[in-house]
Amino acid sequence: MANIKSQIKRIGTSEKARVRNASFKSQVRTAMKKVRLAVDEGRKEDAIALNKVAASLIDKSVVKGIQHTKTAARQKRELALLINSLA
Repeated sequence: MANIKSQIKRIGTSEKARVRNASFKSQVRTAMKKVRLAVDEGRKEDAIALNKVAASLIDKSVVKGIQHTKTAARQKRELALLINSLA
């Protein structure tokens, strides 16, 4: 445990950020899973609608600094390829 007052405060704030980031990452993963399930079931219209939601969450994760830009681009690309495979 830290002895310095500022470091004790920093531990607390970083723990809050960790919990907040983990929650947001979970939302992103859930949205991506919903798109994949829609594609597996062959529901293209639903998959497209769900992809908009997932892409929005992925973009927000980049803006908030939770994910790297290239990670987000890769995730959005994978979802787009899945949806395009239904054509």
